[in-house]
Amino acid sequence: MKARQIFILVAVLAVASSCFISAHAQQKRTLKIGAIFSVTGKAAWLGEPEKKTVQMVMEKVNLAGGIDRANLEVIFEDDETSESKAVSSAQKLIDSDKVLAIVGPSTSGSSLAIKPICEKAKVPMISCAAAEAIVKPVEESTFIFKTPQIDSHVVIRILEQIKKMGITKIAIMSESLPFGKLGRMQLQNYSKEMGVEIVADETYGPADTDMKPQLKKIAASDAQAVVNWSIVPAQSIVPKDMKALGMKIPLFQSHGFGNIKYIEAAGDAAEGIIFPAGRLLVTDRLPRDHFQKKVLWNYKYDYERRYGPPVSTFGGHANDAMRLLLGAMRAKKVTPTMDLATARQLIRDGLEETRNYVGTAGLFNMSPTDHTGLDKYGSLEMLYVDKGGKIVSLSEKAK
Repeated sequence: MKARQIFILVAVLAVASSCFISAHAQQKRTLKIGAIFSVTGKAAWLGEPEKKTVQMVMEKVNLAGGIDRANLEVIFEDDETSESKAVSSAQKLIDSDKVLAIVGPSTSGSSLAIKPICEKAKVPMISCAAAEAIVKPVEESTFIFKTPQIDSHVVIRILEQIKKMGITKIAIMSESLPFGKLGRMQLQNYSKEMGVEIVADETYGPADTDMKPQLKKIAASDAQAVVNWSIVPAQSIVPKDMKALGMKIPLFQSHGFGNIKYIEAAGDAAEGIIFPAGRLLVTDRLPRDHFQKKVLWNYKYDYERRYGPPVSTFGGHANDAMRLLLGAMRAKKVTPTMDLATARQLIRDGLEETRNYVGTAGLFNMSPTDHTGLDKYGSLEMLYVDKGGKIVSLSEKAK
């Protein structure tokens, strides 16, 4: 009887030990990534499709066997469009969760807020925000990358189009968040360089709902066009208030307008808006042999089949960030058993060595001096909002 009890005890201990070893092995076979997005708050129209995209990519990768049979785990944080919340989220992901890298944040403000944290901890960050300052200066951005087209490229494309239309005097409007402030600076700098005069310069808060006071000042000037720089829903109020005031001059928006929800919110006042963005919004209209067609179509099909609403350029930025990250991990053979600091360094190196990667934003060619890697002509299309909120290429509309 005693021998039987001893046998049972040994068997139980063996099973328990096996479960522990199995659980430990399973844990060691997980690659942890952090993601910070503005799922709520004023920039929720950016963060929501970004989170959905990352979730979709993670599940697809794991269903296909993971990365060298290691499962991908993404730990999501919502910064609520708050820079302070982004900071606490980054610290948690780095110090407590021990993630290999961080995808996001959604906004320039949050990205700039956590940039020094990631840089100091030597954790790769792939921002989904546009401001050039996120990856500049280079010596302070060795672990920092981003996927949207940089704001200076967008400004140049807008000003080139303005000059092409024979416009010499413009008014600018910008939100008071970092994205708006930095875009405003770029507009001020490049307008002088490119011979376009700014005759009115107005700002507004992210929660403002009435743009008429600023627009009345612009209407009283001799501005021939308005350039609005924003990522918040207020950018949909600008065209509505321009229409209410009977303003007929062209309205240009930044690439922060790249979500159909902004167009829907503006209603018929959106017709005629011109803005530069990636080609994801006009995927269906691209020729079959276009170098981005397959990538854009695959992402659009997968996202819309799963979630229903049309894709946005913001979700595309998150898709690019994840694909670039996965590419770097595979290229550098990052494994779950690898020393954390070594793995983070290898990922950083792999991202910087990215060449000829076709993403939703364009062709990425990273380098030690360029942590965005996008060309301003190859990555941006001048788009036009046609009747019924339909988005077409401006060159197509001109025909």
